[in-house]
Amino acid sequence: METAALVAEIPEADAADQQNSSTSAPFATASLSLASALPTAHFFQQPKISSLFSVQPAKARIPTQASSLAYLFLSSAALCPSPSRISFKTTISANPLRRPLTLGPRRPLDPNSAAGLRKCTIVLFRADLRVHDNECLNAANEDSMSVLPVFCFDPRDYGKSPSRGFDRRGPFQASFTLESVADLRKNLRSRGSDLVVRVGRPEEVLPEMAKAVGADAVYVHREVSKDAVKAEERNEAAMKEEGVEVKYFWGSTLFHVDDLPFKIEDMPVNYGGFREKVQGLEVRKTIAVLDQLKGLPKRGDIELGELPSLASLGVNTIAQEVKDTPMMGGETEALRRIKKFSAECQQQPNKRTNGNIYGTDFSCKIAPWLTHGCISPRAVFDELKKIASSAISAAVKPNNGSDGGSNWLMHQLLWRDFFRFITKKYSLPVSAPTTVGARALA
Repeated sequence: METAALVAEIPEADAADQQNSSTSAPFATASLSLASALPTAHFFQQPKISSLFSVQPAKARIPTQASSLAYLFLSSAALCPSPSRISFKTTISANPLRRPLTLGPRRPLDPNSAAGLRKCTIVLFRADLRVHDNECLNAANEDSMSVLPVFCFDPRDYGKSPSRGFDRRGPFQASFTLESVADLRKNLRSRGSDLVVRVGRPEEVLPEMAKAVGADAVYVHREVSKDAVKAEERNEAAMKEEGVEVKYFWGSTLFHVDDLPFKIEDMPVNYGGFREKVQGLEVRKTIAVLDQLKGLPKRGDIELGELPSLASLGVNTIAQEVKDTPMMGGETEALRRIKKFSAECQQQPNKRTNGNIYGTDFSCKIAPWLTHGCISPRAVFDELKKIASSAISAAVKPNNGSDGGSNWLMHQLLWRDFFRFITKKYSLPVSAPTTVGARALA
């Protein structure tokens, strides 16, 4: 099947479970209407501008317990501090009853003011190795005085599986990951930031790093697989002990999970049903990359760390020596490839889907970058819109037998979305059935 090209790029342990919509401030977006799942003319309508990014106010969570509310009312009425004595310090506590409640001000309109901002936010990169269309990174820079980007090479993802005996991650994929992380570090440095690299378990690395720099929160993109869900649960438990918030974002699919016209648990189990449901659904606007990022925290004097070697990760390097492929990992290479594809499409607008630059050939070549998050599906979609507006829409006529190539790639992106969402559906935690004891029945 031609569609298997992009489907195959989704690893079993590629990503994680649920989107925490209550803590993720959605970005204002411009989107493109998808009136039909196949015709090119419907895929590439002009996007609707909804609104610009808006500054989100900091929120104070007030416990609903009566005793806490009474304490808050009496203390505020009795003390009545003058404006000069109001504390702007954020209080983070797993149990609000054990610490006095501190109300922070609304986030100021002036971005140069530090009032209402977090002291430091850790951005944990996983399968989102890019600076473009990265809501997690942009939100951390908007919310915080300093940002600490981190990538962990988890030893559990490399070497041989003790139970199955095969390599968890082969030399080609491991090499691609190393190249992608190196390119991410370069792109962060060019914008005034950097990347901290560690070899270790994230649930052990992150708490120590948070204590060292005084981090208020960890920002991270959610993924979809069961293994990723377990990893997130471990990270959450470790950070909860330190009183550090974990805030999730979504950025691995063409359609945002919050925009789907159904709940994940009610998602159609076949592609045809999914495609019918998402017809007319708008694609959110790609988030622009920031020209300048917040600097690293001054506290803690964190060492950046060096990229590990394949051998140190337990990867078989003998097979890697025979590598003969032009594929280079990283965001820079991913963007170059999609722009080259766009240019070739415009030069040959009537090329059929089985040609060199269309169909499975190109979808196979872009798949590794999508898997590692070096390029976002929405960034690919943006290039498809350019093709449609400049060449394809004028050259492709109804019933002429030509799919236009760009429409084929759009079809592949929809397949990819289907498999990621269906993986998320079956990665949801299953509640244990309710049982009634014998004594309760007596």
